[in-house]
Amino acid sequence: MGEKIKNFFRKDLVQYVVKRILMFIPTLFLISILVFFVIQLPPGDYVSTEIASLITEGELVDADYAAQMRADYGLDLPLWQQYGKWVKDIIWTPTDSTYYRLYHSHHNWKYSFAYKRDVWSVIQDRLGLTIGVTFIIMLFQYVVSLPIAVYASTHQYSPGDYITSVIGFLGTAIPNFILAIILMYLSYKWTGNANVGLFSQEMLQNGVHLYNFGEFMKRMIIPIIVIGTSGTCGIIRSVRAQMLDEVARQYTLTARAKGVSEGKIIMKYCFRAAMNPTVSGLGGVLSSLFSGSTVTAMVLNMQIQGPVLYKALQNQDMYLAGAIVMVQAILVVIGILLSDIALAFLDPRIRYSGGGR
Repeated sequence: MGEKIKNFFRKDLVQYVVKRILMFIPTLFLISILVFFVIQLPPGDYVSTEIASLITEGELVDADYAAQMRADYGLDLPLWQQYGKWVKDIIWTPTDSTYYRLYHSHHNWKYSFAYKRDVWSVIQDRLGLTIGVTFIIMLFQYVVSLPIAVYASTHQYSPGDYITSVIGFLGTAIPNFILAIILMYLSYKWTGNANVGLFSQEMLQNGVHLYNFGEFMKRMIIPIIVIGTSGTCGIIRSVRAQMLDEVARQYTLTARAKGVSEGKIIMKYCFRAAMNPTVSGLGGVLSSLFSGSTVTAMVLNMQIQGPVLYKALQNQDMYLAGAIVMVQAILVVIGILLSDIALAFLDPRIRYSGGGR
């Protein structure tokens, strides 16, 4: 085992990982440009939205006040200057700045117009919970889908294969928010509690402690089923198709002819090869779980980043929206790097430096 791990971390793979890490900088730089300019596409800005809200409430807002608000938030600057200031302050904010004196941080993510406080504190409130929920749902997807996919591929056209196929198609076809409403109704019908939200009112009032973990996991059942179902069904279909292709290859027929056990052929050879597309798509799965469940999170009243991003976009809170998308991009890039390393470990045929050994 030690020799296997030692061979895994060979020079070419280490060089590849270092190159990918160095590529993070230009990749995130290009993503930041795209993000900043895309969130600026809707007409108007936060000040325009705020003024419209004040007018709706019957307050009078003069042009001087609006101009002062734009100057205070830097919205009177050209777009490229706004972007440059945003990136510069995130990378490093001087010690003598007002932001450092207030928040003791050299990384200024700016001020959230919608939440009336600094952007990073808004993200911090839900980032840990969002990552935790994402990890739990990903674990559910792989733990459930992989055994089912292996069974379906080794029992092709059996009743179990047909049942899993039908469930897979239904899980992919039913919109998540509709499934959420159905499960909430059934939960209320059977238990008298719809289990909306990740925390009960008692937990929010008294604080979340370790002894609340059972209550938290009970409230996670519906989100896990709703958000994890579509991904689980997709993994089942993908791995099943790959397994069927691998089982029919020449090397498996040769292995059977030499007396290798069927279990070893399936798990050591076919399953490892069939996992390649699934592992390589880890970054995309992470992205879809992190922000792609926004509507479902709003229906289930989940305290994660999706609804915060929606509110930021709705209020044209560009700094908060940009920061959330940037954090998501960083996590996705890390996920892609980890998937590449896992892919190299699963498939020894992969070479990063070119040529054979």
